[in-house]
Amino acid sequence: MQAALYENLTPEQAIAYQHELRRQIDIRHLDKPVKIIGGADISFNKYSEVVYAGIILLKYPELTIIGQATAISKTKFPYISGLLAFREVPALLEAWEKLPFKPDVMVLDGQGIAHERRTGIATHFGLLTNVPSIGSAKSRLYGRYQEPGNEVFDQSPMYDKGEVIGIALRTKKKCNPIYISPGHHISMEQSVELIKNCIRGYRIPEPTRQAHLLVNKIRIADGGNFNSQPTLF
Repeated sequence: MQAALYENLTPEQAIAYQHELRRQIDIRHLDKPVKIIGGADISFNKYSEVVYAGIILLKYPELTIIGQATAISKTKFPYISGLLAFREVPALLEAWEKLPFKPDVMVLDGQGIAHERRTGIATHFGLLTNVPSIGSAKSRLYGRYQEPGNEVFDQSPMYDKGEVIGIALRTKKKCNPIYISPGHHISMEQSVELIKNCIRGYRIPEPTRQAHLLVNKIRIADGGNFNSQPTLF
């Protein structure tokens, strides 16, 4: 299904499509080196049709910014928990196509398989682009876990009916954990290790933190005539 058609789906049709996507998920060890890591974020008002998308490219493991792309689009798909990918993915795909080069791994601000139907935005995006993807979420959507310890990188598995679907990871003392889950073409262990290597003193990892800063900039700058272009650094 083309992402451009998502806004025409009913919630029931979107859920049915998630079940189709679920059968294609491939969580496995990534057997190539990571030299470029991408971060993606979305900014929107749940009552607005306008969606701002940004993808940042960073050299890994140095995490210096080497490229970016943005997109502004509209969607009529409603704001529904568990189905946010249908609002966000079309705009992210626009930004993806504008990138000057593609990353080895993408980190998205949201869930991977830590989702009721295992199809959070990181999984959804990874399946459509065939890029290894990781979900790094600021809040839990699905799964039960015990609160991890208060030391940096203390972690606790997230379960759904006995299956480990993610990891609650403490990245700063006295801060809520973040929630890591593989999206596609990468293992749980590698997902957590990459995110740990991307923490630079903030609660969230640099790829999504920098992408968040980027989308906020374009949202503020947008006067209705914003023309997004890829940028090399």
